[in-house]
Amino acid sequence: MATVRDILRRKGVTVVSVPPTSSVLEAAQLMNERGIGAVVVMAGSAVAGIFTERDVMRRVVAAQCDPGSTPVSEVMTTGLVTTTSAATVEECASLMTSRRIRHLPVLDPERRVVGVLSLDDLRAALPFPVGLRDHPTLDQRESAVLSTSGAFAAVAAVFGGPIVAGVLMVESAAAMER
Repeated sequence: MATVRDILRRKGVTVVSVPPTSSVLEAAQLMNERGIGAVVVMAGSAVAGIFTERDVMRRVVAAQCDPGSTPVSEVMTTGLVTTTSAATVEECASLMTSRRIRHLPVLDPERRVVGVLSLDDLRAALPFPVGLRDHPTLDQRESAVLSTSGAFAAVAAVFGGPIVAGVLMVESAAAMER
């Protein structure tokens, strides 16, 4: 099973962050520009929290806060759940599912942020056969063909649903081509 280190090597270790004094509007614009769902909130070199799309919806929009004048520090998620680069994809999938989170900051031994793992990163790291992951007619949330025995729990955890015997039923090879 792949580790967080493997994923970060592939995707890079750029951490997009904002200070706690940034407005929600500034943070949301940065997230939009970068095409990401979360920014790490940094107070100097220390992690103060994470600000996510979910925070925007629940703590800003639903609470009718003004995004231009509300600092991120008032609506960010604190008490972060984090991981290390040595953790496996399966461990992270389980952690993210049990804690119902979509972004997982990766910390080094000195507690510095060295990356952020997203649910999409985990999905990309799962052991799907080549071509199956991006096939437009297949619903990966319900089933998948897997070649490694330990992957069933990780897939179920990441996709949030049951996997019936871990096998995708396909009428024929031609069905895969449609």
